[in-house]
Amino acid sequence: MDHPTVGILHPGNMGAAVAACAAPNAAAVLWCAAGRSAASAARAERYGLQPVPTLEQLLDRCDLVISLCPPAAAEDLAREVAAHRFNGVYLEANAISPERTLRVAELLAATATVVDGGVVGSPPVGGKTPTLYLSGPADATTRVEELFAGTDVLTKTLGSEVGQASALKLAYASFQKASRVLVALAVGVAREHGVDQELIEVASKRTGSYLSEPEYIAKTAARAWRWGPELEETADMLAAAGLPPEMLRAAASTLARWNDAKDDGALTLTDALNRLAHP
Repeated sequence: MDHPTVGILHPGNMGAAVAACAAPNAAAVLWCAAGRSAASAARAERYGLQPVPTLEQLLDRCDLVISLCPPAAAEDLAREVAAHRFNGVYLEANAISPERTLRVAELLAATATVVDGGVVGSPPVGGKTPTLYLSGPADATTRVEELFAGTDVLTKTLGSEVGQASALKLAYASFQKASRVLVALAVGVAREHGVDQELIEVASKRTGSYLSEPEYIAKTAARAWRWGPELEETADMLAAAGLPPEMLRAAASTLARWNDAKDDGALTLTDALNRLAHP
């Protein structure tokens, strides 16, 4: 295996930690100090990343660069890299939609090879081992896999299509992050009525995740005609407690797409998903 020079374009909490994991398999791991805060500089130093003065110098020296930045900045950053005609592997590892990932790939297509990446899990510190899902050209995804071989960043290639890794990342995040918000709403409104500890006790009797039980979607669809109005009532309760009701009203609106599946015990998972997408 060759030892590429690697650049991290945004050494935030996740980016710096991921880049540091690449160090054993890299000739060097660089970051660009221009325009970065003192906190970024301290973080980069803590992780042993080597500073270079300008983005142009970083791109000239690197065989592979990692983009891990706030989602809103992903395309602007790619545009800036494209302007310097970077000709290595560009790992687009931001939490952005497949459509935006494809736009990034188009921006860089003239000179660089784009690998789509999605990090699932916490930064690789303190024993944490996130998985970096990859998709894109096989030779380029193999280079990324080799870069993180034997480190706390696990890798898995999903296929050759740019956008697959981003889709998996956001599909998982849609449940994982929204469910945390639902927990806050449920506990918050229960506390308003002095029953939060009872709620936690009820919930503790079930420790599994509905995300790992997709077969339950068909049962949800068959009960949607009852559950939707129940969530509207819950939204009213949240509003009365001064808590935001919009999330549950949106869930009720989603359930309404299944109203014609009332008590359909023969409904399959495929049927339910088809009705959800094409009511």
